[in-house]
Amino acid sequence: MAEEKQTPEQKEQETLMAAMGLIANGGNAKSLAFEAIRLAKKGDIEGAREKLKESDKSLLEAHNSQTNMLTKEAQGDHMHVTLLVVHSQDHLMNAITFRDLAGEMVDLYEKLYESGSLKK
Repeated sequence: MAEEKQTPEQKEQETLMAAMGLIANGGNAKSLAFEAIRLAKKGDIEGAREKLKESDKSLLEAHNSQTNMLTKEAQGDHMHVTLLVVHSQDHLMNAITFRDLAGEMVDLYEKLYESGSLKK
């Protein structure tokens, strides 16, 4: 069965939802990574690691949405690139970078607490 062609309005709505999904999931991931740093700073390394895992889940959701967008593009279903779409990609990349740095900071705080350089 042939796939129904989307109207321009439906395609615009789909683009909007995909972009908002990237922004929302990226924002959640960044917030959770920031919470991980705060917990690690207080010495709650286990709690920090749990927040990093939650952050990773949000990033996976965003990544899946992004992959779907890229797959459609590769199949010839081109998306109209708006400022919101560009912003969503930027938001996601910042969240990924922040998550990576948060993981490094949690590791650093763990070593500082283990060495006795920091006290709870």
